[in-house]
Amino acid sequence: MKEFEIVCPLTREPRLKEIEAKAGGMKWVLKKRSVDARKEPVWRYQYEAYGPGEEYVPYALPEYLDVHGAEPVIVVGAGPAGMFAALKLLTLGLRPVILERGKNVHERKFDMAKLSRDGVVDPDSNYCYGEGGAGAFSDGKLYTRSSKRGDLREVLHQLVKFGASKDILIDAHPHIGSDKLPVIVENIRNFIVAHGGEYHFNARVESIGGDLTVKTADGKEYRARRVILATGHSARDIYEMLAGMGGALEAKGFAMGVRVEHPQEKINWCQYHGQWKPGVPAAEYSFVEQVDGRGVFSFCMCPGGILVPSSTEERTVVLNGMSNSGRSGKFANAGVVVQIEPEDVPGEGPFKLMDFQHKVERDMYDYAQSQGAGNPMAAPAQRMEDFCLGKLSKSMPPTSYHPGVVSAPLHELLPPIVAQRLQKAFPRVKMRNYYTNAALLLGVESRTSSPVRIPRDPETLEYLSLPGIYPCGEGAGYSGGIVSSALDGINVAVAVAASLSALD
Repeated sequence: MKEFEIVCPLTREPRLKEIEAKAGGMKWVLKKRSVDARKEPVWRYQYEAYGPGEEYVPYALPEYLDVHGAEPVIVVGAGPAGMFAALKLLTLGLRPVILERGKNVHERKFDMAKLSRDGVVDPDSNYCYGEGGAGAFSDGKLYTRSSKRGDLREVLHQLVKFGASKDILIDAHPHIGSDKLPVIVENIRNFIVAHGGEYHFNARVESIGGDLTVKTADGKEYRARRVILATGHSARDIYEMLAGMGGALEAKGFAMGVRVEHPQEKINWCQYHGQWKPGVPAAEYSFVEQVDGRGVFSFCMCPGGILVPSSTEERTVVLNGMSNSGRSGKFANAGVVVQIEPEDVPGEGPFKLMDFQHKVERDMYDYAQSQGAGNPMAAPAQRMEDFCLGKLSKSMPPTSYHPGVVSAPLHELLPPIVAQRLQKAFPRVKMRNYYTNAALLLGVESRTSSPVRIPRDPETLEYLSLPGIYPCGEGAGYSGGIVSSALDGINVAVAVAASLSALD
């Protein structure tokens, strides 16, 4: 096998004769494509070619089994970790019984619309809770920094099977888009049900008995020998339930900061050196800085996207970003956050960082309402340079955030350990015109990952405190993002199958 690369202008793809000339008569396969804007912006296409005696073996998904009548495994949560755990259980001959506190992916849209339009929070159906989890409405970014979690191809190929573009198999930074994900999520559910699995919506878990009987808020009970917990990063009630059962929990580091919104044309100009043209992908950015011993980094960057309210309870303001598949909106947004470790926050106990998180979210709400904000989800906001200089902004630029903004001293509202590091980091970002008063900071970006970890055995992945329960995904504190959560769900499903085999 040999590898080769073809570099093209942004205006065209490689021509067949170019590829065949590089392949030298060998069979070839496109493996990856990316935009390289370090100098003159170009497309880079990477190929593999196979000579005589060499065979390219395309990736094949495992076989899905009919599990009608098979042993059940309860899966709590229908986000990425829960869905991919359920799909893996099908390949292992086990029947997933999925309990989701929220609504199906289409019905939850009505509650999200109420949240944005009127500021009405349904604590069980919002941008975090419901079928597909938080990832279903946040652009659908599919890259992860770690390849040690498992085979990324299993996740990407399954997404293609259920409706995603094949482009995600070759793009360096694959994404699906918030407009495409709901159909994929629904296709996964229909497939699981057709193979014998079950979905139960509006089924918020209230207790898990010592015999692993799971009781839900609608009065129903479910029984299995194994329970997978895939409840997401915001399910405080699940942590409290586990603590009430005598289960161990740990405070876990997370990150907090602001959503930063620029006009997309400014990001395009910066990243493409003034050479962006219609038809070229909207530009992305990422950065990491070390400030006073803590990482400050961009997170969940949404080119051509919009900002949305991500609160899961009343009297709090939390923001997130999303973008559709075309990424054609006028604004670019990203979380810019500061890493916070348990030792940074005074106090004891596993909930101290979650309490810290909640207080900041409540402070944002209280300030916005004290200024006469019309919408309960209105966000405190400040222009970037004003924030760094400690000045209240006299006016607000246009924003994609539908509930609206109020001018606020975010440099005072944010905890000093966050605000002071952000003030130092923004001027350091190595992008022309990134540090500008045309950029708007909105508070608060606080749901980057769970501030609580459910400790599990590193080998068996079983909850250390309560046998038969298998925590996974963001809510357990072992992943961050769609792909890493999906991989963790897959790994836990394999561990569950192995544990059941050992019993039989």
